[in-house]
Amino acid sequence: MRRRRAVAAAGAVSAGLLVLSACDKPTPVSTITVGTKSVSSEATCGGEGKALTVATMTSCLKDTDIKSIKVDPDDTVRFGVDPAIADKRWTILMNGQQLVEDSDKTYRTIPGSVFFNAQYGATGNTTLVTIKALDGKASGTTGTGLWSFKLKKDD
Repeated sequence: MRRRRAVAAAGAVSAGLLVLSACDKPTPVSTITVGTKSVSSEATCGGEGKALTVATMTSCLKDTDIKSIKVDPDDTVRFGVDPAIADKRWTILMNGQQLVEDSDKTYRTIPGSVFFNAQYGATGNTTLVTIKALDGKASGTTGTGLWSFKLKKDD
């Protein structure tokens, strides 16, 4: 009787491990914080460390099923990335155009007014902001993942 229970328990554990090994590993997470509110997301595209083609990135930047957060132009917008992203460098895109120099830090801040200022390419009361993971090369611009968010102006 004990032997049957031990065999059944071992079978259950093996089955559980098999199910877990079939799961996809989640991509690293990026977070945007404004005041006391935050939104986090796994990669909109890529995020597994493999280079994305320009066509893939362009297509991903057109994705409309993305998380949003309200931003008062007087607020500070905080960007946070997993260390796995920071280790390979990353940058911030605004409406598809690079907004800041790339960084190897896990955290950046930008004044909220930038995201609604025509001088920086903003139009209207909504801005697409994308965190672009890079390939880790010194002068690399190759993207390996995109995390997109919609910033909505909150007056």
